[in-house]
Amino acid sequence: MYYYYFYILMHFCIIIVAGTSNALTRHKFSSILVFGDSTVDTGNNNYIITVAKGNHLPYGRDFPGHVPTGRFSNGKLVPDFLASYLNIKDYVPPFLDPNLSNEQLLTGVSFASAGSGFDEFTSLASNAISVSNQIELFKVYLSKLKGIAGEDMAKQILGDAVVILSAGANDFILNFYDLPSRKLKFNITAYQDFLQNNLHTFIKTLYDLGCRNFAVTGLPPIGCLPFQITLKFEKDRKCIEDENLDAKVYNQKLAKRLLGIQAMLTGSKVVYAEIYDPLMDLINRPEKYGFAKTDIGCCGSGLLEVAPSCSAITPTCDDASKYIFWDSVHPTEAVYKHIAKYIEMEVLFKFQFHKDYIYK
Repeated sequence: MYYYYFYILMHFCIIIVAGTSNALTRHKFSSILVFGDSTVDTGNNNYIITVAKGNHLPYGRDFPGHVPTGRFSNGKLVPDFLASYLNIKDYVPPFLDPNLSNEQLLTGVSFASAGSGFDEFTSLASNAISVSNQIELFKVYLSKLKGIAGEDMAKQILGDAVVILSAGANDFILNFYDLPSRKLKFNITAYQDFLQNNLHTFIKTLYDLGCRNFAVTGLPPIGCLPFQITLKFEKDRKCIEDENLDAKVYNQKLAKRLLGIQAMLTGSKVVYAEIYDPLMDLINRPEKYGFAKTDIGCCGSGLLEVAPSCSAITPTCDDASKYIFWDSVHPTEAVYKHIAKYIEMEVLFKFQFHKDYIYK
């Protein structure tokens, strides 16, 4: 009996020691830094001259306080949920907000701009902040970070930050499908490669500036966006398979490209974040997740309304949580939450060196 109790005691001690050791070797993301388009723009477009703004009702109607913040949804975006899951902060503020506190700067901001893409030509349509100019904003941020924390601590913060990068859909929608200006120069394969070459340069630039941990989202099922369906079909509202296939091929190439980029950047972690499959699952099996409407947005008719045409005088659905899309392009908060949870479970664990975070 003595040996039995001794064995139990030793086993219990081993568990405690192992747990303590694991905690000591885990690491916590210091901050969250966000680049890209309207899917991750938390309000930067509020501060520039552009028609692509979400700082008016009904945008933000389900955000805490029921206020429009510039987010293109009825509530929070994926970076907000991820920041919360990672115990960094509740919301990711836009860098252009003139009232940011030192604490907000230390724990991360968004540089994203609605209407932007990896093609510099894309941002011209709406005067969005191009990806290259988002880099310039990041350099200003880095200078402020060094002023707050000192050069050595700023370097450590950047090295321990998670960089979220979400863009690409605008490039295809604005330049290839709806306004086929880039078709004069590229076929679809060449344009995909062109965009991913620009992405490679973008990541390398951020790496040279001190960032090490990158989560890069692929394309959504572009052909299922209500706006795209409306432009292509008069009666039969179904996803556009050609556009979805292009997105799938792009994503397959992107996943491989990111592995190559990581291999070239010593000490980096460059992770592909899948969003196509979870979105398609919601669209194909909405009842499983409590959704009812998959091919129209909550705002107005749900067919074409987006940005200025989704306004305070536009009627909206009663319960946005039953809709996949908020307007004719952007998902509802319920969908963003689902995608963020998917990324938390299926993507964040790939940062294996990542310490001090317990995956739920």
